[in-house]
Amino acid sequence: MDINIRNARAEDAHAAVPLIMEAIGDIAMQITGETEETEVTKEFVRLFTRTDNRHSYLYTYIAEIEEKVAGVLVFYSAEQAITLDANLEQYLSDKKGTKVKIDPETLPGEWYIDTVVVDPTYRGKGIGTELLNYAEQLVRSFGGGKLSLNVETEKYAAISLYNRLSFDTVCPWTIIGEPFYHMVKTVEAN
Repeated sequence: MDINIRNARAEDAHAAVPLIMEAIGDIAMQITGETEETEVTKEFVRLFTRTDNRHSYLYTYIAEIEEKVAGVLVFYSAEQAITLDANLEQYLSDKKGTKVKIDPETLPGEWYIDTVVVDPTYRGKGIGTELLNYAEQLVRSFGGGKLSLNVETEKYAAISLYNRLSFDTVCPWTIIGEPFYHMVKTVEAN
């Protein structure tokens, strides 16, 4: 099975967005400002095709098998997150007519895996691990540093995978009032 990982394109929205939404759950409502599933999806597609927020195609990588989207990685630096989230906060504040605050998800100086998700058809084939390794390769190519992610405290299989890949839990984290673990791995430069 050949897995190709490439930069996402705006036209990947309809395949990538449902996977991302599945992975992030209720966070999708927070970042779209919508509560009805159809509207959440429509707004998320809009955000994916824009270039100024954390879920833009510009910060997304696609794992393909036989030209089909098999998995998605959303990845950016903590420094990029500041601007991306400020843009999203402004967009949502203008949309809702009230100040909106997005929960931070990363610590300064980190490279952040916002989302990693595999289409159910392709689960159990190592695609998630390939996407995580790809993120590590990106960090290595950028000169090394800390690679981080947040995982819900009850996602035991994911936590086990991250531990096998040398991620360590560094602190508890809260996103939209829900408990997460903040996990970090140090990656050396090439």
